[in-house]
This record gives sequence, C-alpha cells and structure tokens, in this order.
Amino acid sequence: MKLFKCQSCGQLLYFENTRCERCSHKLAFDSSRAELLTLIQTANDTFSEFNNSNNLYRYCANSQHNVCNWLIPFASSDQYCVACKLNEIIPDIRQPDRFAQWKKLESAKHRLIYTLLKLKLPLLAKTDDTNTGMAFNFLAEEEAHTKVIMGHADGLITINLAEADDTKRVAMREKLQEPYRTLTGHFRHESGHYYWDRLVRDSTNLQSFRSLFGDESIDYGDALKHYYRVGPPANWNISYVSAYSTAHPWEDWAETWAHYLHIIDTLETAYSHGLQICPVGDDEGRLVSNHQSDPYTVENFSEIIKLWYPLTVTVNSLNHSMGKGDFYPFVIPPNVVQKLDFIHRLCRKSVGNVQHVIELSFYQG
Repeated sequence: MKLFKCQSCGQLLYFENTRCERCSHKLAFDSSRAELLTLIQTANDTFSEFNNSNNLYRYCANSQHNVCNWLIPFASSDQYCVACKLNEIIPDIRQPDRFAQWKKLESAKHRLIYTLLKLKLPLLAKTDDTNTGMAFNFLAEEEAHTKVIMGHADGLITINLAEADDTKRVAMREKLQEPYRTLTGHFRHESGHYYWDRLVRDSTNLQSFRSLFGDESIDYGDALKHYYRVGPPANWNISYVSAYSTAHPWEDWAETWAHYLHIIDTLETAYSHGLQICPVGDDEGRLVSNHQSDPYTVENFSEIIKLWYPLTVTVNSLNHSMGKGDFYPFVIPPNVVQKLDFIHRLCRKSVGNVQHVIELSFYQG
C-alpha cells in the first residue's frame, strides 16, 4: 500500500485516513485513480476535489458507519462505492460485536480491492453481471443457524465473521498449523479462486496452468478429505508455498495467488517508503535491494523476487528483535517462483476482459 499526500498542506496520509490531521480537510479515496483526495464541501452531500473544483463526488453510503472512505462520482446513481457494492450479505450491525467484526472485514476487503484495481484486473459486481461478477457474504454462524464454511462458488465469496475475532482466528491457526492466517490472507486467497475462473478456466492458459499446478479436474471433495485425513506429502515445501497448497491444484493456485498479492502490496509499501537494504558485512551483496520501482509497473518477475527476498530477511530480523515471530514465515523454492512468475505475467497481460496466452518460459532464480 502506498503513502498519499494531502493536496492542501502536503501532510503524509494513509489509505484509511478520513481527515488531514494538519489542515483538517476531509479526505476520501477515488478508486478510478487510486488516489486519496483532499476535499472541499460544496453542498450537504457534495464535495469537490481540492485541486480541481470540476471534479464532484459523494461519499459511499457506508461512510455513515465509518467503515468506508471511498468516493462515488456525483453523477453516478450508485449508493455504494466499487468495493461496498460487492457486498451481498453483511451481519446485523446493530449488535456492537457484529459491527466491530464487520468493520475489520471491510478494512481487509477494501485493501484487496485496491490491489485488484491497481493490477487492472477485471472486476465486476454480481449486481452488474450475475455470471461473471464478484460478491461477498459476511456470515455469523449465530445468524445463519448453521456452520459457515468459508470459500468461493461462482463468484460469491463467503467469509466467516468469526475470523474477525482475533482469539478465535489464532486458535484456528494453531489447530490447523497454519503459520499465517489473517483476514487479509483470507480475502486474497478466496479472490484467487474467483480469478482462476476469470483468467484461467475457459482461457488458452489452462494447459500452462496444468503444467505448473496439476490437473484440476481431479475430484475436489475427495482431494480435501484426503488432505485433512493424511496431511501434506513429505517434502511438500520443495514445490509448494504452503502445506494447504498440496490439497488440490485449485488450492495451490489460490495459495500462490494470495502470496503474489502479499508480495506486490508489501513491495509497494517498501517503494512508497523509499527503503534501501544493504546489510553491514554482506560483502557479496546477496541481501542488497533498492526499492526504487513501483512493483505494479515491473514487467519481469525476476526483478520482483530480487527485491522480495532481502526485504523478508530484514523485516523478519526486525520482528525477532521485538520478540515476535517471522514477519513472513515462508520459503519460496524455485518451483514456486515459476508459479508466481506465471501469475505475474497473467496479471500483466490480462487487463480488463482481454485474454492472452502465457507461454511456459520462466525466470530461474
């Protein structure tokens, strides 16, 4: 996530900011430009951009709940922004605990949508296209009166509200022996299933996918039962980014997709902060990296992975100094680099609804 700057006073701003702490101007996110704008109020519900009075906006309807700071063009008939209009079911927010959990889900979801927009991937709401659109159900088991299974089906992504409870999520992380289980991770993983349908399933890239991830036509239900019964195979970390990736080629894709989004978003943060890494004593320069390029504009994945490895080593070390575990508790073997490279090139070439063939020629790192 990049840093932003107040158009009025130059104060550095963050993605979720709604008011400049220095000059007190209202702030809001324009998804069409991926920019946090400084606003001037022109009427009860109308705002103009500080630097361009011709650009008029309204706040998303969810701003009244303080869960969204995104804008809608004033001329639009939409009540909700491009992120909030993806919601199909939300919890009963009249209950304080439900509201607090929903707010956490919205924060993670908005960050996901920011990344998808920056990657220029096709993004439609189911209300606009029932066949290819995306939608979210945020369900509490007490309201659904049944066990809520998180997952994706035909564009509908279901998230269990309990995952927004830190205690419950950590307990589940320990139970399933998952080193990384976060709300952001859930959203990124499930979006991977959605984009497999959009970018791979009916495209000319399916055979290349199978060459890397395996044959997805094997029975999914049986594969998951087998995984939960016997666990991952020995030496799984040679070819997979996580143990769960071994369950089925679809899960391998979704886990790898989530890691690709982790990498791109974190590298944008490093770039935005102007990080340079050059450890004392590293005479061969193996851990040197200079974050001078926006990762969303980098064509070759070889450059991405060269920036990523030194960053993870450095931040893991910083975490250890604070008595915490690894910031990034994963190792990316060459086989996974090839999968990430495939996803990177697919995202670079799959803009809007345009499909391109991705040939199997990989960076060897």
